[in-house]
Amino acid sequence: MLHTSAILSTTGLGALYFISAPAAGIALGLAWPVAAALAWAGYSAAGLIVALIGHYARDWMQRKFKVQPNREKNRLFWKCWDKGGLLGLGLIAPVTIGPKGACVVGLALGEKPVPLVLAISLGALPWALGLSLATASAISLVR
Repeated sequence: MLHTSAILSTTGLGALYFISAPAAGIALGLAWPVAAALAWAGYSAAGLIVALIGHYARDWMQRKFKVQPNREKNRLFWKCWDKGGLLGLGLIAPVTIGPKGACVVGLALGEKPVPLVLAISLGALPWALGLSLATASAISLVR
C-alpha cells in the first residue's frame, strides 16, 4: 500500500535534493521502481518550473540590459560546453547543481526551455534508477 506521505516526500526530495530521494522513498516503504519514478518526477517538475519562469526572466534581462552570452571559443568553459552540451549538463546535474541550477545555467547560455527540460529529465533517469536499485540491493543484502 502506498502512503501519501511517502509519495509526497519522495517527490519533494526529488525536486529539492535529488540524490537522497530514491533512498528516502525506499526507506519510507516504496518499491524501488516507484521510488525512482517519483524522485525523477519531482526532479523533472522542478526543472520544468524553473525553465518556464527563467526563460521569460532571461529574455527580459537581455532586452533591458542589452546583454548576450559572450562566447569565447578558447576558454575552458566553452570547450567543455561544446563537447558535452545539453546532454553533459543533463547527466551531471543530478549529482551536482540539481535541476534548478542546470536550468539557470542552460538558460543563461541561450538554450531553449523545451530541449533544456528534456535533457535535464533524461539525464536524471539513469541516476534515479541506479540510486534506487543500489539502495534496494543494499537493503536486501543487509536483511
